[in-house]
Amino acid sequence: MTYTLFIILLPLISFLVLGIAGKWFSHKTAGWIGTLALAGVTVLSYYAAYEYFFVIGRDAVTGAFERQVPINFCWLPFFDQGLHFDMGILLDPISVMMLIVISTVSFMVHIYSFGYMKGEKGFQRYYAFLSLFTMSMLGLVVATNIFQMYLFWELVGVSSYLLIGFYYTSPAAIAASKKAFIVTRFADLFFLIGILIYGFYTGSFAFVFDTPEGLASYAQAGFILPLALTLMFIGGAGKSAMFPLHIWLPDAMEGPTPVSALIHAATMVVAGVFQVARLFPLWVTYAQDWMPVIIWVGVFTAFYAAAVACAQSDIKRVLAFSTISQIAFMMVALGVCTELQTGHEHVGSVGYMASMFHLFTHAMFKACLFLGAGCIIHAVHSNEMNAMGGLRKYLPLTHITFLVSCLAISGIPFFSGFSSKDEIITACMAYSPAVGYIMTGIAAMTAFYMFRLYYGIFWGTENKELHAAHHPHETKVMTWPLIILSIITVGVGAYTTLAGFGMFDGYSFGSLISADGQDYRIHFDTSVALTSTIVAICAIGLATWIFKGERQPIADKLYATFPRLHRWAYKRFYMDEVYQFVTHKIIFACVSKPIAWFDRHVVDGFFNFLAWGTNATSNGIKTLQSGRVQQYALVYLVGTILLIAMLLIF
Repeated sequence: MTYTLFIILLPLISFLVLGIAGKWFSHKTAGWIGTLALAGVTVLSYYAAYEYFFVIGRDAVTGAFERQVPINFCWLPFFDQGLHFDMGILLDPISVMMLIVISTVSFMVHIYSFGYMKGEKGFQRYYAFLSLFTMSMLGLVVATNIFQMYLFWELVGVSSYLLIGFYYTSPAAIAASKKAFIVTRFADLFFLIGILIYGFYTGSFAFVFDTPEGLASYAQAGFILPLALTLMFIGGAGKSAMFPLHIWLPDAMEGPTPVSALIHAATMVVAGVFQVARLFPLWVTYAQDWMPVIIWVGVFTAFYAAAVACAQSDIKRVLAFSTISQIAFMMVALGVCTELQTGHEHVGSVGYMASMFHLFTHAMFKACLFLGAGCIIHAVHSNEMNAMGGLRKYLPLTHITFLVSCLAISGIPFFSGFSSKDEIITACMAYSPAVGYIMTGIAAMTAFYMFRLYYGIFWGTENKELHAAHHPHETKVMTWPLIILSIITVGVGAYTTLAGFGMFDGYSFGSLISADGQDYRIHFDTSVALTSTIVAICAIGLATWIFKGERQPIADKLYATFPRLHRWAYKRFYMDEVYQFVTHKIIFACVSKPIAWFDRHVVDGFFNFLAWGTNATSNGIKTLQSGRVQQYALVYLVGTILLIAMLLIF
């Protein structure tokens, strides 16, 4: 499977060509170069998945899909014998699944951008940055070791900075890109420290957890592994926008909307989830007592983001906070997974499969939602819901695909989000009924705010004056990706719903990805499925009652009754202001200023004193080097006399 190297090389070549020579290409040519490169990546990724799962298949002895390392070489040795950095390609169930997710969504974004970015200044640069980002994310998921992952992890951060700040003439975009870069770099510092601790005590950076050498090194370093894993989790929490490191993601909506679909639906924000999943055998074996940290960070983040999403008026920010909440669902699912052995009698292992399943389904319907939001913004030239309303008759395809994705994220049967979210709630119930009921409540909040968004855009009060001045319309090239992603959402949802309720015995997501690699056929817990469905329908019904009509008297009354609560949620509970206060009033004023004073007056003063002393000494003795021979002879004579006198006296 050495051809998988081209999955990384094709977007890299596209980036280099467009980055170096793009200014000599027309917009159409540059777009075709980037899109054809991603088409090749997509074909190779699907073929690799087919070969890995169905040609190579399961090992006859273990019954699991074996790890394949078609390419691996030593990139940077530290010592003759000891630590070294390798570069290579690792194929296992989760990396192959991520290849499908990244290539599919990125390909859809490349096609969609032909319409959305048409006529934009910097079109060639945009496609170059898309290729760089895609290459970075693909390199991250196929990394053979933690340091290769970190290398591409940082490339993802750099390319996201470039994409978020694409409109570099906009102060808001510049601020958003810097905010994303600084917050994620702060989190990545902990990731790096965790990697160094991990490598120092285990003697390896490789993702090899089941060899005798690996088991021996992990057993020896078992006492420090929980700390290393927790530090690495902080890095993942920053990349996946977990509270309180979430503040960069909503502002990152300043980038082009297709970028939001790529970065914030399928790739960058799930990097933290992927990192925890990649290191999951170590978490379960050596740091299980620390896993409640993952659970409760995820639970609080899911609730916080859902609460904020209920009050936002910018449609992209609603989707941004929705993304934060759904990523938190994936984190919680990993946290409640307490064992590696798969089977219906081992309910503690369901969370791993459920998390990866939701990562897959969420990528498709959230990309569809973001791209749909781009069609809406492209049609009305505004992100605000008060510029929308009644758009279903102007944007019929966008309306249908957006509705499909809303039903999926709400957890309605026969849509993909139902199957994955139901398994997450089942895993949570098995871990703790309290966690299960909390996540069920948050899932209901998801259905509520998503249909608030849906009715605010496509129903509600139409802004007829704005729509008369600029007739909203759809662009054909932008609707095809929506149709494809919604078909995937419905197709996966219908198949997994029927299989999960036992309508037929076929492959399920668990047949390909599970905690220990064994075949796990998903069968829904009927009580959990029924409860979550009823709760979701009730939440949708509530949103319909409040927001569907041309006038919303109930919503207006709620705003009037709880203005302070609405204001707090709209302002994201003032988390940005808290960061501003902590950084400016505490860190800058109480820490940075005293350090700066010490640096200027003590450190600089000491070295200034040394310089002054050197100059004064030089001025004092410079006459000794006057160049006058008579003076030198006099000094020589006086010195000779003094030496003779000393010898005679002493």
